[in-house]
Amino acid sequence: MIGNQHAPSPELSHGLKQRHMTMIALGGVIGAGLFVGSGVVIKSAGPAAILSFLITGLLVVLVMRMLGELACAMPGGGSFYEYAREAWRDRPAIGQLAGFLTGWMYWYFWVIVVAIEAVAGADLVRYWLPDVPSWSISLVLLVLLTLTNLISVKSFGEFEFWFASIKVAAIVVFLFVAGVYVLGLTPGSQGMHVANLTANGGFMPNGFVPVLTGAVAATGFYFGAEIVTIAAAETAEPQKAVVKATNSVITRVMVFYVGSLLLVACLVPWNDGGIATPYVSALNAMGIPAAAQIMNAIVLTAVLSALNSGLYASSRMLFALTRRGDAPQALAKVSRKGVPVRATLVATLFGYGAVVMSYVSPDQVFAFLVNSYGTVAIFVYILIAISQLRLRYRLEREAPHLLKVRMWCFPYLTWLAIFGMLSIVVAMAFIPEQRTPLALGIASLCILLLAYGVRQTMRKGVIPDGFFDEFVQPELRKN
Repeated sequence: MIGNQHAPSPELSHGLKQRHMTMIALGGVIGAGLFVGSGVVIKSAGPAAILSFLITGLLVVLVMRMLGELACAMPGGGSFYEYAREAWRDRPAIGQLAGFLTGWMYWYFWVIVVAIEAVAGADLVRYWLPDVPSWSISLVLLVLLTLTNLISVKSFGEFEFWFASIKVAAIVVFLFVAGVYVLGLTPGSQGMHVANLTANGGFMPNGFVPVLTGAVAATGFYFGAEIVTIAAAETAEPQKAVVKATNSVITRVMVFYVGSLLLVACLVPWNDGGIATPYVSALNAMGIPAAAQIMNAIVLTAVLSALNSGLYASSRMLFALTRRGDAPQALAKVSRKGVPVRATLVATLFGYGAVVMSYVSPDQVFAFLVNSYGTVAIFVYILIAISQLRLRYRLEREAPHLLKVRMWCFPYLTWLAIFGMLSIVVAMAFIPEQRTPLALGIASLCILLLAYGVRQTMRKGVIPDGFFDEFVQPELRKN
């Protein structure tokens, strides 16, 4: 699927603008995990949690560069779902399986995010409305953001633009205010506030193992930046949009995550109970009034952004799956404004079901969903890296003019990323608190393999020879 047929899908709208794309990319990186989940990592690893986020952040930056290379060479609907298939075009059986697994695992990840964020959003709203039932708030949030996705892709882009703008602005303000305070530049300050980096047992109080554990946990916090390569299919100039958006992630991810966490570690002792809400505690340490109110509003914005993005990403991936027969064709229907309505509604319905399970079966069904989706995300990134490795060699050999953006130090950094992500998966088996997520992630993979086997059995003889040729650039069909 390289070349002319990689033009944006004619069925979808081209309503996303460049400003939407940049904020979609940044918003995908800055989620509720940064504002809340990072406290868990700091509590375990101490100030060295900075290294945890640095390790994982470097891997995410490498994956984003790979996606930038592929998205510019092969812009089109489906993104890495199609790359996984095309990477194994010389071995169609593997290619079909790789595409099926990549697409459905990515869809699975985001529909679980939809449910989790709907539940988390209800808890945040109840901070102000304690007497309103959580389930009703979750329902309202799901309905509202489903409507924004159903109206048009432009409405999704506008909502995500403003959600992401609030998150980015909050981080930038925090970096400035906390940076000035930590450096001792505020009036009446008595020097720099960096003692917490080495106090209470040192920079790495519990050794290096919790740092690795934290790197595993941080993987899920970074996931989401890759949405920009899916959204590129709905822009007028996908190549330009992807280049600018992926570069914005690469240059800012370290500053937003590692920089802000460094400041948090300076302001709040890692073994303090307040580290459970790291940014609230950091604002309190600086004497910022109404810190809890401010952060609750910002985290709610992050949650709504993730919910909005989850509905978008899952619907577009499901739509891409229908184009190859990996999902029911009935879900391919789009509205007059180019929105895959049925694919969006399926994601919403799955979200409703998962929210119900969070109340009906929180310790079984919902726990399975929550504990498995993070591992599935790592599997998707590994498949992306393998796809880029194989496709880059083909592009260099057969269509080098398409390589307008190149992965750095290829193939060494690609192999480093693959090794790093495989190491995370292996490490999970030796980390007690990560064994359950690993086992459930593998169980989810096995379920998809079973589903693929059933699908192949049902499809035998249905697809004629040469069906996929129409998706391949003419200059590469000779192979």
